[in-house]
Amino acid sequence: MRFTNGVFKMLSLCLLAGVLVAGIMFPVVGALGVASNRASDTIDSAQAEMVEVPPALITSMVASNGQRIATLYDQYRIPVAAEQISPIMKEALISIEDRRFYEHHGVDWKGTTRAALSTSGGNQQGGSTLTQQYVKNYLINVVYRNNKSEQQKAQEPTIARKLREARIALQLEQKMSKEAIITGYLNVVEFSNSIYGIGAAAQTYFNTTPDKLTVPQAAMLAGMVQNPSLFNPWRFAPKALERRNVVIDTMIETGRLTRADGDAAKASPLGVAEEPVKPAKNCTGAGPEAGFFCQYVVEYLEKLGFTQDQLAIGGYTIKTSLDLNATSLAKKATMDEVPKTTEGIANVMAIVKPGKEKHQVLALVSNRDYGTDAAKGQTTYPQPYGIENKFGTGSIYKIFTAAAALEKGLGINSVIDTPNSYTSRLFIGGNPKNCPRTENPRDGRDTSWYCLSNSGDHYPDRMTLQQALAMSPNTGFVKLEEMLGSTDPVVDMLTRLGMRDTMASNMNGKPAKPGEETQAQHFKSKPGYPGNAALTLGPSPLSPLELANVAATLMSGGVWCPPSPIVEIIDRNGNPVDMKGKEAPCEQAVAEPLANTLVTGLSKDREPGGTAYNAGRRAGWTRPMMGKTGTTQEFKSAGFVGATPQYAGAVQTFNDGPRPRPIRDTDPPSFSNTGNIYGGKVPAQTWFAAMKPLHGNEPELPLPPVDQRYVDGGPEIRVPDVVGKTEQEATNILQGAGYQVSVVQRDDSRKRGTVVGQTPRGTKLPGGTITIYVSTGVAPVQHDTTTNPPPSSGGAPPSGGEGGGGGGDPGGGDPGGGGGGGGGDPGGG
Repeated sequence: MRFTNGVFKMLSLCLLAGVLVAGIMFPVVGALGVASNRASDTIDSAQAEMVEVPPALITSMVASNGQRIATLYDQYRIPVAAEQISPIMKEALISIEDRRFYEHHGVDWKGTTRAALSTSGGNQQGGSTLTQQYVKNYLINVVYRNNKSEQQKAQEPTIARKLREARIALQLEQKMSKEAIITGYLNVVEFSNSIYGIGAAAQTYFNTTPDKLTVPQAAMLAGMVQNPSLFNPWRFAPKALERRNVVIDTMIETGRLTRADGDAAKASPLGVAEEPVKPAKNCTGAGPEAGFFCQYVVEYLEKLGFTQDQLAIGGYTIKTSLDLNATSLAKKATMDEVPKTTEGIANVMAIVKPGKEKHQVLALVSNRDYGTDAAKGQTTYPQPYGIENKFGTGSIYKIFTAAAALEKGLGINSVIDTPNSYTSRLFIGGNPKNCPRTENPRDGRDTSWYCLSNSGDHYPDRMTLQQALAMSPNTGFVKLEEMLGSTDPVVDMLTRLGMRDTMASNMNGKPAKPGEETQAQHFKSKPGYPGNAALTLGPSPLSPLELANVAATLMSGGVWCPPSPIVEIIDRNGNPVDMKGKEAPCEQAVAEPLANTLVTGLSKDREPGGTAYNAGRRAGWTRPMMGKTGTTQEFKSAGFVGATPQYAGAVQTFNDGPRPRPIRDTDPPSFSNTGNIYGGKVPAQTWFAAMKPLHGNEPELPLPPVDQRYVDGGPEIRVPDVVGKTEQEATNILQGAGYQVSVVQRDDSRKRGTVVGQTPRGTKLPGGTITIYVSTGVAPVQHDTTTNPPPSSGGAPPSGGEGGGGGGDPGGGDPGGGGGGGGGDPGGG
């Protein structure tokens, strides 16, 4: 019986071997020809993919000085050449996986036949050569890396799969040397823990390089390839040790080690590192200072068309504009003012380098560390560059109102009215508790005029625009919006100068969904509605980085460029990636003379009487600069933006906890029922603390030259007085003078169709909108004035105001207006 079984088994092996050889070497004819052709096509396709699909490599991100700050990867792989792998590593692998490696031509017929017979009988068995394993691992770990279905097919215990591997292996051996094959294998095989290839394995497990591996180390790694998870030394040390010793025994059996050397190697401990010696696979590896910058790089490249997977496998070297010195200084400044563990209060800073050809981002930091442990003051929210300050930046937005007014004809020496309190007769949406009602309900609702007041009574009634930018009275800038005719020019200026993602977001600072109102749409005019006057007081969410880039735009002669973190990208072959057409081109956002003059218009904020004066004085600041402070309603956020010809930066201090409250200027800042933080305090102090040492010994450069047109302003146009005219007469007169006309019906006992009022009257910038009020012929209903108190001069600050004032609705109102009250930051102290 034994003899019969033995003969049958031998005959079966011979027959199966013949079938295997025929299947590998020759196509089947007849009815099986189609199946053979399909199999051949599959094999050819797999071969082509092995040539066309390169292994995943790590992407390195480096700072401007070349220091690596982060690695991005899906498979941690460090490719090595044949001469960089120790001979003992190759010997260990060959001993345990393919003793006849140097004798066969890709397929070990005896082993393959034995394995195939066993598999056909229901028992899966090995037998593949290293060349076949190389094919299998390349398909699983490289070609089908993200295709679970194909990965499963590449591991199916079937004769068809073995045939495919064998045929490719035979052809591979005709094209590659044995040394190239074993090197290729060692560069693609998995070693658990997202570790692929011997270069990464040597580093991760032993903190060494493949050329320095010892016998015990090489044996352990060679033993892992059979089952990387089962023989993981950190999870299953006893199994890993047992497997390592099996490998050493095979090395002794094959004569690659002496018995004495083998016994000594087996007596040694595993000796692996206490924990994996490998970098984090994402931006958490960039550390607490550079993590936000790293994440911005990833998101920036995704917007340019790179996918996350492409970055994780591409083997790029991303040379960034990250300035490690600027980052360190900014990080220290933010934490000195607001320690990272301060509950609920973030202090962030973005620094951009101005330029007419590129705006390079140098630093993106928060007092919070970048990371996932909130208890340690960490966060991964994009605080320095995302639209994370949900409470606005306050009076900093007056920059955009001033820029729009300059473009329409004003100059920085033009005198504007800055009354202590003011009720607009153009804008509606004021707080009904503080602001008088309009003469006519709109949309069936009672509405109030927009009213506001300054902080205290220390402002003169009139001042130049330059003085107003330094002292920051709110009333003057709402009156400027009136002179512009609507908020539209201010909204457009916000977008043009750089608040592009901000204005495209919704009122919660999130990307606007299709059909959802954006910030730009919210603040712009609508039929019969000239816009939300609170815009100039900065009440809505914004990006600190975009604000810093606005300063860079002004300091670059009005040239806007995208805030770019990229200097150059090198591919895995050492060639630069062509970025032309990927990044948005720079553009002239405003006329250069306007930008230059506005910079000077913003240069008084650090001087006596300016809101940042105290912060600059304490820092010992002497350089020419532009700057602007801002504080928002209920003191839930404050900000400062400033720039020199060398650097532009923005600081935002704001609530980042679940229960927003007013911030008090204590040390460190804290919460209270009544806040008192101003843009001239923590934000400005942070800015000067970082910027003074950053400038160091760099020369003190003058501000760009002014243009007299934007200093003194162009000719003003007196608005024709059309009160008493008919609606048609008034419309013709105003349109003939170059104005657009908005008509509002008003209950009045005078003849129906008669113009009974207009806004504005007197002097107005050309090209805006004039609102005329036309009588309905019906006497108005008298309201009980006791329910409509006059504008308050005290109380909570308004949306975006810098100080006290009459209180308002931040981004609410009708239909989204602000509310009365507000004032400037008194001295910035």
